[in-house]
Amino acid sequence: MKPVQNPPNPFLSDDCQYLDGMTPPAKLEVFFDRTRNILSKNDSPDLGFKWSLNPYRGCMHACAYCYARPTHEYLGFGAGTDFETKIVAKPRAAELLRETFMKRSWKGELIVFSGDTDCYQPLEAHYRLTRACLEVCLEFGNPAAIITKSFLVTRDLELLKNLHERTHVSVTVSIPFFSEKTARIVEPGAASVSKRFEAVKLLADAGIEVSVNIAPVIPGLSDSDIPQILKRAKECGAQSAAMVLLRLPGHVKEVFIQQMKTHFPLAADKIIGRLRETRGGELYRSEFGERFRGKGDYWDNIRKMFDTTCARLGLNRDAPESPRPPFQRPGSQKEFTFA
Repeated sequence: MKPVQNPPNPFLSDDCQYLDGMTPPAKLEVFFDRTRNILSKNDSPDLGFKWSLNPYRGCMHACAYCYARPTHEYLGFGAGTDFETKIVAKPRAAELLRETFMKRSWKGELIVFSGDTDCYQPLEAHYRLTRACLEVCLEFGNPAAIITKSFLVTRDLELLKNLHERTHVSVTVSIPFFSEKTARIVEPGAASVSKRFEAVKLLADAGIEVSVNIAPVIPGLSDSDIPQILKRAKECGAQSAAMVLLRLPGHVKEVFIQQMKTHFPLAADKIIGRLRETRGGELYRSEFGERFRGKGDYWDNIRKMFDTTCARLGLNRDAPESPRPPFQRPGSQKEFTFA
C-alpha cells in the first residue's frame, strides 16, 4: 500500500452538503491499495449474494459495532481507531471492474456495494470510486445492489435512475436507531437518522427499489426502536425491511463494550446481558446459520415484533419486477440475463 500525503478533506469537497452532521477525525491517513482484483467472492450460506465490491477499507463512520473492524488487522492496522482514521482507497476500482466485465467468464451476476465497509463514506465525496464503478455497471448493464448509511448516495440519484432503467439496482439504507442522540454516540461519523430517512424518500420517489436494514439490532439498547423505524421507513417509501442481530467478531467485542461502558454506564451491563441472552450465553457465535440471528425467548420476542410490524405496514410483500435489458459487453452480440 502507498500512503497518501495530506489526504483530501472531504468536508471541503463540492459534495460536502451530503455529509450531514460529520466532524473530521483528529488525524486522517489515506493509503492507496494496488490490488489486482476488485471483486470479492462470498461462499457463506448466510449471505444472499456471491460477489461484493469494496472501494474502501476502513470507515470514517466509526460505528462502535462494525463487524468489519477485524479485517483492518490483516493490513497491520488496529481494529479500533486505526479502522476509523487509516482508510485504504482502491483508485483502480473502476478500471479493474471493467477488466472483469470484459472477461468471457463473467456472466453479468449481481454485485453488492459494499459487503464490508461503507462505499459512500465521506472520502467518496472526493475520490468518487463508487460512482465510477456504478458507471461501469451502467455501461455493461450489470445489476448492482448498494448498502449504505450515508446521505451521499443521493448525489448519484440520476446515475441510479439510469441504472434502474438499464438493469436491476437496489439500495439498502442501514438505520439501526430511531434516537438521534443514541445514533450520534454509537455511529459518530455517519449521517443523522433524519438524513437517512430523507435518503430513503428521495430514492423511493425516484423509482429506485429501496429497503431499510435495522442492522445491527442491539438488545437492551435499540430493539425498542424497531416499530418506529419500520413505520417511518414505510412512510418514506421503503418497500422492504430486514434486521440483523449485533455481531461482535474478534476485537470488535472490546471496542463495543468499551463504548457502551463509556457512554451508557448505567445500561452497559444490561445491554451485555441481553446480548448474551440472545446468543446462548455468549457474546458472539461465528457458525454459519448462527451469526445473523439469535435464539431464546428475548430474541423470539424481537423477531415477532419485527414480523408483525412489517405485516401491518405492508413491508416485504413480493412485487413483480419489470424485465430489464441483459448484460452485454460493448461490441458483443452475446447477452446474459441476470437471474
